[in-house]
Amino acid sequence: IVLLSMELFYRKYGTGKPLVILHGLFGSGDNWMTQARMLGEHYAVYAVDLRNHGSSPHADKFSYAEMAEDVRLFLTEKVGEPAILIGHSMGGKVAMKVAVMYPDLITRLIVVDIVPKAYPLNHQHIIDALCAMETEKLSSRQEADEILSKSVTEPEVRQFLLKNLSRNPAGGFSWKMNLSVIAANRNEIFSDPMHDLFYNGPVLFVFGSRSDYYQTGDAKKIGLHFPYHQIEFLETGHWVQAEKPVEFVQLVLRSEEHTS
Repeated sequence: IVLLSMELFYRKYGTGKPLVILHGLFGSGDNWMTQARMLGEHYAVYAVDLRNHGSSPHADKFSYAEMAEDVRLFLTEKVGEPAILIGHSMGGKVAMKVAVMYPDLITRLIVVDIVPKAYPLNHQHIIDALCAMETEKLSSRQEADEILSKSVTEPEVRQFLLKNLSRNPAGGFSWKMNLSVIAANRNEIFSDPMHDLFYNGPVLFVFGSRSDYYQTGDAKKIGLHFPYHQIEFLETGHWVQAEKPVEFVQLVLRSEEHTS
């Protein structure tokens, strides 16, 4: 299989040893701005937009192997030395895939609220609602929020999703993300990207204690692929780093002490 990698958009914060952040589904590097600035006091932080998200290019291909290849290109061409890799949710699966495919490019892995396993297609209603929205006819973000509220009841989730709207110069809005390709590849997004691969470096898994992304028995699955892992919980839902940014950053810094 020939994997065609693409050049990813990123923002950089701080100086020091490199640390690369990969966001989750429907997200972008900008979601991590607060945490990236905090981590930027200790590291050179690169907050990346994955393909088909944010300001990075769009492509018809959208698999974990391709996204890992994009990150490999980014690490070799933009960062230039092995880096700490942090990934949340879908970005956590990309980060795990990078670790098992290109272990020499990373020094440490931090995975946030995702397990190396297949998940049920639990975002179906969100994808359907976003696809049904006639963005070019919208007059305001407020209108978009009202339309979306019929399917997505949580205001903070709607706010997160609507960050993907971009105002068109001629009127109306369009999606920054490549929604049609994301929708077409939903099975891939929720699949297990790991197969029988494993990574022998240090890994920190951080889960939200109120999130249902971690279930009893998942520690065993994690151990199959990551023999040198530790698991921590913070009192949050799925968006661990957004709900408890200070505590999350402290865990990242502490994990450095454990492995150095």
